[in-house]
Amino acid sequence: MGRHVPTINTARVTLRAMRPGEFDRFAEIWALPEVAVYIGGAPRDRDASWRSFLGIAGHWQVTGFGQWGIEEHATQRLVGQVGFFYGARGLGEDFDSVPEAGWVLAPEAQGRGLGLEAASAAHDWFDRVVTGPLVCMMDPDHGASARIAEQLGYVDLRAAADGAGPIQLKLRKSPPQA
Repeated sequence: MGRHVPTINTARVTLRAMRPGEFDRFAEIWALPEVAVYIGGAPRDRDASWRSFLGIAGHWQVTGFGQWGIEEHATQRLVGQVGFFYGARGLGEDFDSVPEAGWVLAPEAQGRGLGLEAASAAHDWFDRVVTGPLVCMMDPDHGASARIAEQLGYVDLRAAADGAGPIQLKLRKSPPQA
């Protein structure tokens, strides 16, 4: 059931399949408190990062879509991840039945527009290849992520809570109109 993970190039980043040899870098990013503060609240240990790393590869195999590693051209280094998945979070049929989008950047890659660049490229691919509505969730205090979601066409669906506290669920019915 092997499926190809497409490679997408933008001006400053490449979205590509995660490589086995970069698990240490992946785990390093997720172990940073400043990365986890808005995503579950606590850094991940290596075991949790390993399960996530494998889940990223497996999601492409099972659904035909998934998350990419974000490689910055300037450093040729993994600086985050972006893409889509079914989270099965138990947040209700209106959320769990729709593919969820997510984006994560290492601190050194934040604040330069790389997140929007990568997320826009991923959403352009989704709109051409998979199509349909998308959801995302975020900490209500994460302004940078909220700005990316708004520019991608997400609107508030409803407030909810998870184990880390309040979250905002968002819905994107279709791409934003130009």
